[in-house]
Amino acid sequence: MNGKALLEVLAVSFRLGLTSFGGPTAHLGYFRAEYVEKRKWLDERAYADLVALCQVLPGPASSQVGIAIGLLRAGWIGGILAWIGFMLPSALALAIFAWLLQGSNIGEPGWLHGLLAAAVAIVAQAVWGMAKSLAPDRPRATLALGAAILTLVWPSAWEQILLLLFAGWIGWQWLPKPLMQVIPTPGATLSKRGAVICLTVLAVLLLGLPAFRHTVSSPFLALFDSFFRVGSLVFGGGHVVLPMLQSEVVAPGWMSDTQFLAGYGAAQAVPGPLFTFAAYLGAVISGWKGALLATLAIFMPSYLLVAGALPFWSRLRVMPNVRGILNGVNAAVVGLLLAALYDPVMTQAIHSPFDAALALFAFGLLMVWKQPSWAVVLVCGVLGALL
Repeated sequence: MNGKALLEVLAVSFRLGLTSFGGPTAHLGYFRAEYVEKRKWLDERAYADLVALCQVLPGPASSQVGIAIGLLRAGWIGGILAWIGFMLPSALALAIFAWLLQGSNIGEPGWLHGLLAAAVAIVAQAVWGMAKSLAPDRPRATLALGAAILTLVWPSAWEQILLLLFAGWIGWQWLPKPLMQVIPTPGATLSKRGAVICLTVLAVLLLGLPAFRHTVSSPFLALFDSFFRVGSLVFGGGHVVLPMLQSEVVAPGWMSDTQFLAGYGAAQAVPGPLFTFAAYLGAVISGWKGALLATLAIFMPSYLLVAGALPFWSRLRVMPNVRGILNGVNAAVVGLLLAALYDPVMTQAIHSPFDAALALFAFGLLMVWKQPSWAVVLVCGVLGALL
């Protein structure tokens, strides 16, 4: 594989890991700005298809989208480097928090509040851009609005999965099914054999680790099993993972509720995926070895799932019937993003007229002045700290 492409994937994902505040929905906005608009590694429709795929897989959707883009850009190693780059800044920061700030709870300083306001603008920009491309006509716009309404009145991970399935059925039955040509993508030749191996490894570990854990008394094996199982089975990603993690690490007595909640507070103050909360938990349980093992365990299923699904997905997405399904799913994804713009993004960020003004200012920098998202994040962080 081209070494230049691998280094490029690592560098871009690392910068996104340093600047992507605001949770998984905001991350998708950052990814779209970087990979679709700026670098044009893939087009809007291909990006939306990747988002749709990762929405229906268990695990952290935004991290999986980044892994998928790394796989398409630079092959199997590219997917690994995309994951490492995106998660490394926050994982290191949270491991250091575990060492320095155990038992203390982090509030919401002004600079963090400024970053949340920037996230509102970034998500709004993503919704606007994706709506123009993926819900341009009355049927798809109606489907997007319906998805947003249902998500707001019935918020749950299972609702989102059922909604995407229903939207796919509507697309299959009634929406246009345009023919598409396969767009050559550097590094996109991922083998089906490799995909089957990835899915087999996932199944063997998911089924075998619990049994092996009970026959071999090893705290590190128990740690790996707990975090691997959470990464394999949690749907919805992000904050949905917290109850499962709490039951895995607090109930066995590995840490107290106070330590757990302190880490949750720290996780809100760093960029990147919330799943790197595992680095904090692992560090509290077993130091740096625990941090490394827990982080690897919780993210490994995401890589195996995406690598296992992507070679088949790349071929399926160009079939006419599948295109109709994806037209419906993509419109529903726009609705999900629209609902998420309100909750949790706006509900967490907008508490006063000043917050709304700062979010509008950030939106203007993005949409009118065409400033890069990382610069808007920095400006909002400084303004939040000062004001």
